[in-house]
Amino acid sequence: MQRINALDPAKASVESQAMLEAVQNQLGVVPNLFKTVAHSPAALKFYLMQMEALASGVLPASIREQIALATAGANNSDYCASAHTVLGGECGVDANEAASSLRGHSASPKIEAALNFAKAIIEHKGNVGDAQLKAVRDAGYSEAELVEIIANVAMNIFTNYFNLVAGTEIDFPHIHTGIVRAA
Repeated sequence: MQRINALDPAKASVESQAMLEAVQNQLGVVPNLFKTVAHSPAALKFYLMQMEALASGVLPASIREQIALATAGANNSDYCASAHTVLGGECGVDANEAASSLRGHSASPKIEAALNFAKAIIEHKGNVGDAQLKAVRDAGYSEAELVEIIANVAMNIFTNYFNLVAGTEIDFPHIHTGIVRAA
């Protein structure tokens, strides 16, 4: 049940309306996450600017989506698991790889190293050890990529927690994190 209501974009503030229109133009729809965050133009701007900044980074969209899936799986966020399964598919992450990513795994050893690092960040609340940093570096990730893995985890924790608190109605094909993780 939605605990913070999604806004009708026509009833949002002028500032939020402009941002929601940009989301509509980019995605072709305005997902409920954006409509719900739009109660606060500052929070919506915060989220959109993070997405825009990381999209221009060194990590490819497919890996960003897999990090989002691993983060959603670790935090039991069905909304984010559902959204990023669709978004991942749009950038080449197939259904099997998406399901594996939700569990923090990948068929690619290099991507699995990034997902293991992401899971370690979450599990240890940022207090990762030298061995965890060494493992992701040994997999071939640069310092810039390490920084962006951390940034992507942090951004996705925001949306995971937001959707869990808000009870955001899932407007994508529903992925149940508990079922996928148990498989």
